[in-house]
Amino acid sequence: MPSFFDANVTETFTMYSIPHIAGIIALIAVLIGLYASRSAIRNDDRLKRIVRYGILCSLAVPEIFLYVWYAVNGLWDPRQTLPLELCSISAMLAVVMLWRRSKRLYPFVFFAGIGGAMQAILTPDLDFPYPYFRFFHFFIVHSSIIIAALYMTWIEHMKPTWKSIKYVMLGLNAIALFVWFLNTILHSNYMFLMRKPESASLLDWLGPHPYYLIAEEVVALCLFVVMYLLFVALPDRVANKR
Repeated sequence: MPSFFDANVTETFTMYSIPHIAGIIALIAVLIGLYASRSAIRNDDRLKRIVRYGILCSLAVPEIFLYVWYAVNGLWDPRQTLPLELCSISAMLAVVMLWRRSKRLYPFVFFAGIGGAMQAILTPDLDFPYPYFRFFHFFIVHSSIIIAALYMTWIEHMKPTWKSIKYVMLGLNAIALFVWFLNTILHSNYMFLMRKPESASLLDWLGPHPYYLIAEEVVALCLFVVMYLLFVALPDRVANKR
């Protein structure tokens, strides 16, 4: 009988299967609940700490279990298991952001974290289907990155600026350059800088390598601008009218 922590499975993950859709719906439900209860959380210091540390644990605990799982199953491989994917980096920064309520890390987690996690959830590069550990790890951590950024926005009253878009883009390129350098040494493909993922993804619409890397820059910039308009400019305009 298959175990929750099995490392070798014969089943495959199916995109937009019932478990995949359920994961998306669960994230939407949590975000609606967080937004609807933002005033109650904001005005109760004890509740605010519980929510903040709860989100922090939903990021840190699954990641710790993941590396234990790698070690126990003999899967540790510097070419595949280092925390060098964009969402792994965003998850680590989100933990520090929540712990320290960091205004410096917030723009990166908001723009790059939400953008990367959203793409991952919509088009998962995932080998393990429901109900295995890796399936739950994937959706919990990626969803928690989004939840963490919006918690800081809705509860802690942090807002990104136009200037922060520029700094996040520069930061992303600096990280990509560092990861590309490691990829050349390790013969790895972190952040999909060397080739596209084997599974279907949004990168399939952006042309062949290396042109999709340039297209990603444009897509990221446009996405960040749209996010700024939706989460900052539009709410501020509505609030001013009221």
